[in-house]
Amino acid sequence: FCKTRGMQSFGRLGLLQLLLLHTAWKMGSGQLHYSVLEESQHGTFVGRISQDLGLEVSELVPRMFRMLSKGEKDYFEVNLQNGILFVNSRIDREELCAKNADCVLHLEVIVEKPLRFFHVEVEIKDINDNAPIFSAKEQILSIAEMITSRIRFTLERASDADIGTNALLTYKLSRNNHFILDSGNNEDVSKSVVLVQKVPLDREESPVHHLVLTATDGGEPKLTGTVQLVINVQDVNDNPPVFNQSVYRIKLLENTASGSLVINLNATDLDEGINREIVYFFSNSLPLDVTRLFSINSDTGEIKVIGKLDYEDINCYELHIVAEDKGSTPLSGHCEVFVDVLDMNDNIPEVFVNSLTVPLPEDSTPGTVVAILSASDKDSGINGQVTCVLQPSELPFKIESTFKNYYSLIVGAPLDREQVAEYKIVVTVEDQGIPPLSSSITLLVPLSDINDNAPAFPQSFYTVFVKENNPPGAHIFTISALDPDIAENGLITYWIDEKLWPLSSYISVHSESGKLYALQSLDYEELKVLEFQVRAKDAGLPSLCGNATVQVFVMDENDNAPVVSGSSEENLIHLVVPVMPGHIVGKIHALDADSGYNAWLRYELAEESNSPWTVGQYSGEVSTKYSLDESEGSKIHSVLVLVKDHGKPQLSATATLSVSLVTSGQTIKMDINLQRSGESFVPLVDSINVYLIIAICSVSSLFLLATLIYVALRCHCKSKESMVYGPGMATLVCASEVGSWSYSNRHSHILAGVSAEAGAKSDLMIFSPNIPVFANNGELRNGTELIPDSAKEVSFWF
Repeated sequence: FCKTRGMQSFGRLGLLQLLLLHTAWKMGSGQLHYSVLEESQHGTFVGRISQDLGLEVSELVPRMFRMLSKGEKDYFEVNLQNGILFVNSRIDREELCAKNADCVLHLEVIVEKPLRFFHVEVEIKDINDNAPIFSAKEQILSIAEMITSRIRFTLERASDADIGTNALLTYKLSRNNHFILDSGNNEDVSKSVVLVQKVPLDREESPVHHLVLTATDGGEPKLTGTVQLVINVQDVNDNPPVFNQSVYRIKLLENTASGSLVINLNATDLDEGINREIVYFFSNSLPLDVTRLFSINSDTGEIKVIGKLDYEDINCYELHIVAEDKGSTPLSGHCEVFVDVLDMNDNIPEVFVNSLTVPLPEDSTPGTVVAILSASDKDSGINGQVTCVLQPSELPFKIESTFKNYYSLIVGAPLDREQVAEYKIVVTVEDQGIPPLSSSITLLVPLSDINDNAPAFPQSFYTVFVKENNPPGAHIFTISALDPDIAENGLITYWIDEKLWPLSSYISVHSESGKLYALQSLDYEELKVLEFQVRAKDAGLPSLCGNATVQVFVMDENDNAPVVSGSSEENLIHLVVPVMPGHIVGKIHALDADSGYNAWLRYELAEESNSPWTVGQYSGEVSTKYSLDESEGSKIHSVLVLVKDHGKPQLSATATLSVSLVTSGQTIKMDINLQRSGESFVPLVDSINVYLIIAICSVSSLFLLATLIYVALRCHCKSKESMVYGPGMATLVCASEVGSWSYSNRHSHILAGVSAEAGAKSDLMIFSPNIPVFANNGELRNGTELIPDSAKEVSFWF
């Protein structure tokens, strides 16, 4: 039966239900239950919600206390100054819940910092604000005269929108001599009101009787409603139609197709002829919306579905059926058909986002609440039970059930914005019906960046080759660091760490682009290698740093011409004739401030045709081609020697020797004069052979010492990458860095003696095929600068 059938027992069970409700509320977690009378005025006190939830009044505003209602109107409000829940607008229980015995409004309370939520139920209690009403102002009855038996006539009952005692109606008939009222048991609200004729009627005496039927409810104060009974006294037809049952109970599935048969009613009439023909119709008291769902065939009594039944709207219908004969004085019979609507899984569950925290910091720890979700399904029973899952399942998030149909989306694993900047989370809810129904919503959870990545250089060590004589301010290299963070956390600035060596006068770095500039023109003869650290720092709080080591090699250019040392424009050398072929006259000593191939010198005569002289290509020793005799003694010979380096472009210098031949009588005197002069260009005579032997021994010792130093340096380079000294100091560059080995001083020194020491010169040739090579235009080949292909060796003189 419908809920209205239980109204009669409400009074007896009311107290027990309240006790059970109170006990359930006490056992609930995070749930409050209040009650308030309908039609309460605005501001009516409902409860101290902050106190009942364990919240301080002072923290309601800071914690963003808010209350959400599931209805369209906000019937209640919370005073944030005192934490009292009060009535905000008029509440009509009948408008909200109709005839349902339980009328509860559900409120959701959410506070943040930390995030919590509570479920609040407010029961709306009924007051007697609706009077009983009849469907029509008057009811017309036709009663045959002269009927001596106690004829009973069923009257249409009044309806009361209230529930419980307030809807419990009693009936009273106005004073008269012919009729009495049989309303049955007052607690049986479904029983019809019956008008009983106690004495026969006399149509000639009174053809029409006017009575007043009054319905009174059980509320305080009591309210009443009335209807006029018009009784027409007629003749003959004295048997009304009778149904085989007074009450029929039918069960239908919701969404039953239109046109489906509900029941086929059948009433009988003992009369004959036209008084036996029956017409079926709905009682006038039936609500209009019910007649839009059901139809009845007036001839056959078939009741069919013509609308859409929805369990979630109304789960029980009460149909009052009238069967009336076609006699001249129609008689009628009545029955009631109760249609119980059965639930089907026809409502898709829904999920709602109550709170969402975005963007989410990437350092959020597992367990951090991201969002609060609620799910609902209008179906009942197992069809209304839902589960909530995340898709895809491998996301670093989890969903937990916190209360009935409430879920928390929490962080389940560490997050990293640099790997995934935004997550697309699909939340799916599914009910337990057969077949199950589901729906989904998509949440976009972007991650906010924190400064958790330090700038990093692709390489920890950079080697840069720069030609000497560069223009001041020239761009020599660009160094760049990467930071996967964004915004200020990824904004990088560069600077040179001068703790190891002050370099501000040589190198600078652009703070934003990382471009390295040479602040002054570099001179290979002054500075060979610069080594420093470039540091990169982001703009995060706190800022993070990275560094890389940069080694700048200054590459030599042929910018120094050879210089002949210890010579003047003319140097006179006296020789004793005759002179034999191949006789060494002297040796030219030249210096070149460059190094390597640019400092490798070559000697040649400026004019070689018909000259009795020749010069060693790399030794600079000037000797005779053929014999000279005394016949040429009065002649002074000039020897012009050209000194060239091997650089590009090639640079050169000249030296002139004047040679005079003397007779034998002049030899001793001239030798003495030349020794006193101390000139660098010294003639070679037999009297100084002892000095020559001493010089040769000295040079041999120096060569052995140089070989030992070379071996020691090669061993030392294997364990040390580079040693950097200040300008003008010696520089050691290991083969592991540039592919060759060399050792030089600020200027390459050539140790050479005068004529007697001419033979005491030793050249150490170190082959360096991996030394960087310059192209003719000075640009790098394949990222490094190499010397010309023709330069396959570097000379060092000791």
